[in-house]
Amino acid sequence: MHILLTGATGLLGQGVLNACLAAPDVARITVLARRPLDRTDTKVGVVLLEDFSQAASVQSQLAGIDAAFYCAGAPPIGTAEKEYRRVTFELTLAVARAYAAANPQGRFFYISGANTDPESRLMPLRIKGETEDALQRLPITTVMLRPGGILPEEGTHSPHGVMRMFHALASPLQGMIVKNVPGAATTNGAIGRAMIALARSPSPPAIVENREINQLGQPAA
Repeated sequence: MHILLTGATGLLGQGVLNACLAAPDVARITVLARRPLDRTDTKVGVVLLEDFSQAASVQSQLAGIDAAFYCAGAPPIGTAEKEYRRVTFELTLAVARAYAAANPQGRFFYISGANTDPESRLMPLRIKGETEDALQRLPITTVMLRPGGILPEEGTHSPHGVMRMFHALASPLQGMIVKNVPGAATTNGAIGRAMIALARSPSPPAIVENREINQLGQPAA
């Protein structure tokens, strides 16, 4: 498979990139990024695009890609609503539309969130719900993954200092949390492995909740 990945340097994207690199049937990964990556691999190529709202300008470079794993986003805490909408809704749709135009048979996998609802009173859940609805109207297969809490697997970390501190405190209990509360939390690597499993499926479901992410994202024995 040839995978398009956004958000490769964030907590989520790091885990998804590692999962793609480890998957024997992922032959190529094209990372859509605002700046060059600080890691190299023979599987990985980079398409630089400083402003994702201009994704149509790189549409030709997105052709021939089997699936898009959209992992970019803004933190829901501390981001003003106008900026959160721009990043979460407008930029996601700009990339999704460019990808869909270049790959009519492609699949677009979007990392949403638990309890997403376009009617929610909570701004992040409402905007993600609106984003899901807009993506589902695109003329390609779209899959919404709705993780709860996202914890880092070994070798990955949040770019945000406060979250790194939280994850360090939670680390001793991480495995227990995911195992005993499978509907509430997952890991960035499990999300990556789940996305790859769904990309392999002939007919993936439209919505995948946290519990199913953990089931699909079990590490290989």
